[in-house]
Amino acid sequence: MTRAYSVLAESGFLSARQGSAHLASLPIDHHRRGVGGALLPGTDTDSDTLDLTCAASRAPAGTIEAYTAALSVLPGYLTGTGYAIGGLPELRELIASRYGQRGLPTSADQIMVVNGGLAGVSLAARALIGVGDRVLAESPSYPNSLHAVRRCGGRLVPLPVEANGWDIELAEATIAASRPTSAVLIPDFHNPTGNLLSDEHRSRLAAALRRAGTVPIIDETMLEVRLDDADHPLPFAAHLARAVLVGSASKSHWGGLRIGWLRVPPGLRSRLAQLRLTEDLGAPLIEQLATIELLRQRFTLHPERRAELIAARQTMTELLPSAVPGARWVQPAGGLSLWVELPEASASALARTAARDGLLLSPGSQFAVAGGLERFVRLPYKDPAPVVKEAMSRLGEAWQRRHQHAEPGARSQPRPVVA
Repeated sequence: MTRAYSVLAESGFLSARQGSAHLASLPIDHHRRGVGGALLPGTDTDSDTLDLTCAASRAPAGTIEAYTAALSVLPGYLTGTGYAIGGLPELRELIASRYGQRGLPTSADQIMVVNGGLAGVSLAARALIGVGDRVLAESPSYPNSLHAVRRCGGRLVPLPVEANGWDIELAEATIAASRPTSAVLIPDFHNPTGNLLSDEHRSRLAAALRRAGTVPIIDETMLEVRLDDADHPLPFAAHLARAVLVGSASKSHWGGLRIGWLRVPPGLRSRLAQLRLTEDLGAPLIEQLATIELLRQRFTLHPERRAELIAARQTMTELLPSAVPGARWVQPAGGLSLWVELPEASASALARTAARDGLLLSPGSQFAVAGGLERFVRLPYKDPAPVVKEAMSRLGEAWQRRHQHAEPGARSQPRPVVA
């Protein structure tokens, strides 16, 4: 038995703590399966590459147990078709109760389970946005959501978000002038800046959207990635009932679950269900069952995962000044990344140079609605602190060589953001 424990520990599947039992874990050095070619087929990277384009982390403790429990109850579902357009009732009840805990009474009928947060944003966009419609979107914002709006034919109206938050007066003026049909907003630990919109500002923004007749799509995928003590604003729909809320287990638990959800006004649910019939017919049952097990334990981050993220963030903020002298940022109370302002507008050049050093970066231009943001780079701290330390070392080397001419055969554009 002692030898078995030793083998597991040497392989990275077990760790021991003084005064406590052994702890099962995933080996962090056997790395990043599913971050290279699995997300971008044909662009596999070698095992030494560090990927800071993906703001998502490994599965927390308890994930295997959740899947084991899911398999144990799966036989009870095998006599049915396996399709669940709206999601399993047990999961929808759990999600609805969480909104109630946050101060927004919600029925299970208002919840639709989807294949991740991005699928939720895309589905809501298809229901609300037509060709030529104006759509308000923060700049910077999550690139994949911007692409979802463009695929619907929406015309993006940029709303600048600074490192320290939203300019509400500017937002009110922009909404009044453009009168957008819809909006895609991230008020909860905004991706990429990490900002949290206060209740007061939510109320003012909601009032402006109400006057304009705008139906907002509110991305809450980072909501439960809370690292520090911070305010707990009400969900945006508490200020504007017609808002569509998009949640996800990908950031708080694991992206491999591919489980997200929509909280929708009663009048929109049938429209969304009809659209899903031509799309994916519902989320897979085994993942829904596993998510039920995980959410029964907690909607928030696992305490150990939260501690790891805090340690990784601290490592990054301690080493970043020496890696990029003159860099500036505002430390967020939640989320998975820093939005870093560089001393000069050279983010894309930095990303190209870093790629040759085995470090993949996302320059600010990839988050822009209409170009610009070359002074910024998003740096996720989702890896263990030792990996973050190595990433900052490579970043420093790339910063020093950022203006060197590209090597023959080097990629001309940084790798696109994928998560």
